[in-house]
Amino acid sequence: MAGRNRGEIESEIKETLGLVPAFFAEIPDSLLEAEWEIFKTLELGETLIPNKYKELIGIALHSETKCRYCTLFHTEAAKLFGATDEEIQEAVHYAKNSLGWSAYLNGMRVDYDGFAQELDQIKDYLSSKA
Repeated sequence: MAGRNRGEIESEIKETLGLVPAFFAEIPDSLLEAEWEIFKTLELGETLIPNKYKELIGIALHSETKCRYCTLFHTEAAKLFGATDEEIQEAVHYAKNSLGWSAYLNGMRVDYDGFAQELDQIKDYLSSKA
């Protein structure tokens, strides 16, 4: 597939998405094919992580990066892949909770090795109860 011209790639983008979004139209010719292939694979393709879950991860991630473009994209994509408003809210709430723990653990400079040892003990305990 390498070496297609811009017109061929944009034609495939339009066939797939209904138009060539400005964010693709602005990519230099030398990078367009690679960027489109990555986008097709990760955003639209079936990978090890189901699309709905990838998009929920994207929402959670970009609720932290504060990228409104990415948050909007991943929210709408999650809905297209079947995510409910409740699942979207949970993903954002999970990010909020996780980020809070990250701030606390790093801010308090909790001993990392001790943390890892305790985590191993918790995993062993929970595994033994399963």
